Amino acid sequence: MARKRYSDEDALKILREIDVHLHDGLDVVSACRKAGISDKTYYYWRKKFGGMGRPQLSEMRALQKENERLKKIVADLQLDKLILKESLDHLKPKAWQND
Repeated sequence: MARKRYSDEDALKILREIDVHLHDGLDVVSACRKAGISDKTYYYWRKKFGGMGRPQLSEMRALQKENERLKKIVADLQLDKLILKESLDHLKPKAWQND
């Protein structure tokens, strides 16, 4: 069976739908079956998005994007530092390297 990919908004919507089914007295497996997902997916989404609303979801996305940007900057700086360090080793006179 082919996997369906859900967006984060869809996952939040399905989690709310399952919560309604749970409050109506259904068990988790039955509520997940009605929503069309597995109970394993439900528990994963609940762990990932538990208690989150749309504003928190958009904030989480913005933070993830900022984190990726900062990681790229750090990687570039580390590469620059390594290049400068190697070029400094080649420019040092031999007498200084023996100290």
